[in-house]
Amino acid sequence: MSDLKEYKCPACGGAIEFDSKSQKMKCPYCDTEFEVETLKELDEQMKREARQEDDLSGWQTDAGGEWQEGETDGMSVYTCQSCGGEIIADETTGASNCPYCGNPVIMTEKFKGDLRPDLVIPFKLDKKAAKEAYYKHIKGRRLLPKAFRKENHIDEIKGVYVPFWLFDADVDANVRYKATKVRMWSDSDYDYTETSYYSVERSGDMSFAAVPVDGSEKMPDDLMESIEPFNMAEAVDFQTAYLSGYLADKYDVSAEKSVERAHVRMRQSAEDVLADTVKGYATVEPENTNVRMSGGKSQYALYPVWILNTTWKGEKYIFAMNGQTGKMTGDLPVDEKIYRKWLLGMTIGFTALAYLVGMLIF
Repeated sequence: MSDLKEYKCPACGGAIEFDSKSQKMKCPYCDTEFEVETLKELDEQMKREARQEDDLSGWQTDAGGEWQEGETDGMSVYTCQSCGGEIIADETTGASNCPYCGNPVIMTEKFKGDLRPDLVIPFKLDKKAAKEAYYKHIKGRRLLPKAFRKENHIDEIKGVYVPFWLFDADVDANVRYKATKVRMWSDSDYDYTETSYYSVERSGDMSFAAVPVDGSEKMPDDLMESIEPFNMAEAVDFQTAYLSGYLADKYDVSAEKSVERAHVRMRQSAEDVLADTVKGYATVEPENTNVRMSGGKSQYALYPVWILNTTWKGEKYIFAMNGQTGKMTGDLPVDEKIYRKWLLGMTIGFTALAYLVGMLIF
């Protein structure tokens, strides 16, 4: 079994967790607060503590059966140090809460060696803020099913540290465009149109830093990119203490597999920057693009994300909020009955307007 790490309050013995408001470790029982840095020594002490096992050789322990081949694939089992409860978790889970006593636990085996993140952006917004952002997001959506407006329709709200690969690179871009200018004039006999064609070139050197690529297979890339940007100025060196009280996933998409996505994002950004400099033309179309990258490197970071799950007619809908800035996104379903009524009303309205305009003309 893998080890769990749990921070105990020196004052009352309760499990302490990271508080997003104070940006400190806080005991929910006696409200004592601790600086994250002060827990470094506690980390070392916990690593040195010897674990003792009872001798159970005299017990008959043949209950149950053997796992069949492949049956335990993707599963991990952990033991809570507070109550002894066993936690079965997805193999990519790095932190969670004990389902029995509720104490936050960190699955340290998931963050050893090359899986240890370099950086973490701590949560700044709590669960209450996530719920408020969700209801603000759905406010005024006339075609939304009524069930989505009810608080009890939210299946789950969880704070998750999502793994990201951050890529740096220098980019040398060169783009050639086909552009046109149009001049129009008239005389007493004819209308004239003159179209002039131009070949326009733009080039530039750019440096990109910390371009994020979602490293979790279960998190849709477009959903994570929709809640950007994250403020890297608030990123700190990784400490397991920041994970306490939240879920955390380790990456299951490697940096090597994420490079292509980073290249696409950098390439598109470089092309957009150059395109913005081509002004004063009627039309502009890129004819040839050459983007070269060099000096690439990556870091492994954890970003704070609030995930909300809802269900409508058997379909799962996922919403994400940036746990640092509060930016919310997510696809919403459409109530077919409300949509048909809305469409019928629009049709009747346009028909009446067309009839009125016809009456005025004739």
